[in-house]
Amino acid sequence: MTKTKKPDFRPNEFVVYPSHGVGKIVSIEEQEIAGFKLELFVIHFEKDKMTLRVPTHKATEIGMRQLSTPDIVNKALDTLKGKARVKRAMWSRRAQEYEQKINSGDLLSIAEVVRDLHRTDEQREQSYSERQLYEAALERLTREVAAVSGADEAQAQKTVDSVLTSRAA
Repeated sequence: MTKTKKPDFRPNEFVVYPSHGVGKIVSIEEQEIAGFKLELFVIHFEKDKMTLRVPTHKATEIGMRQLSTPDIVNKALDTLKGKARVKRAMWSRRAQEYEQKINSGDLLSIAEVVRDLHRTDEQREQSYSERQLYEAALERLTREVAAVSGADEAQAQKTVDSVLTSRAA
């Protein structure tokens, strides 16, 4: 087994875990599991009231990453301004693709899901599953926008909403 390069994540730093979004590394600890000593990142997700322990040598392999740069956040917000691209595939297939994009942890993919599922007041109502996916994507997007900009989530939500409503105008 080759030793993978240890990522340089530090305590008190925000990171993105693909299937959970933005979390904060609270510490790096060693634990003995099944007779092996493992070094683990302890990541806390405030909103979900959840703590996750990730082996340090597996972090990059599973897709854990630093927060996006302000540049990428701006690209994501620009993505929201685009025209929704809804494929004519069956909903179950599209829902699966949206779910994969959300859980990829890639901010631009998440922004695409928000763009494609966003509805204005004049458009038809969303189904329950559409709304669930939309809200999950929107939450991931606003949390990362907030963490990158240093604003609180409410302010990030206003930023995202203003971009989405300006698109409709």
